Amino acid sequence: MRLHDFIPSSRANGPGLRAVLWLQGCSRRCPGCCNPATHPPQGGISMGVADLWRGLKPLSGALEGLTLSGGEPLEQLQGLLALLQGVRLESRLSVILFTGWTFEEVGALPQADSLLSCVDLLIAGPYDPRRHLASRLRGSSNQTLHFLTDRYCAADLERVPEAEVLITPAGEVLCTGVDGARPAAGLAPHPGEGGAP
Repeated sequence: MRLHDFIPSSRANGPGLRAVLWLQGCSRRCPGCCNPATHPPQGGISMGVADLWRGLKPLSGALEGLTLSGGEPLEQLQGLLALLQGVRLESRLSVILFTGWTFEEVGALPQADSLLSCVDLLIAGPYDPRRHLASRLRGSSNQTLHFLTDRYCAADLERVPEAEVLITPAGEVLCTGVDGARPAAGLAPHPGEGGAP
């Protein structure tokens, strides 16, 4: 898989304490995307699914879930599906998946049933800057929420902060979350306006 970035601990990318993984590559390139650095498919770093899960699994005991964003995660469908099946089989982590594809487009995938059975909350649809929202994990109002298990409901999203400031072990200051693209003055924006916008 090609990875753009990873945060081991976030509260602004879904309910509870979550690891956040941004995948590299997006051919949709939505206007106004807050993550344009994730668009080139050759960017980021390459990592095997087994190695990725081996790195994530030790964190799972302290986390509520894993959030996947991009770029466009569905452009790496085989690797994504293998990772999510591992998460389901070997942990109690919840899964939130952001995609710029509509729910109907996701449902038309040959492996849609397998994919959706591994996801608790799917946030679907392209980012539309004319409909900017930055609330309840949606970057724009056209994006749709699909609660695929009973793990979460709409009320759970009301408690998720729109943005958060993080300081890395190296001292880098990052801003992430559904409105992480609009950081306070002097802070560096970080991937994370909710998904493949």
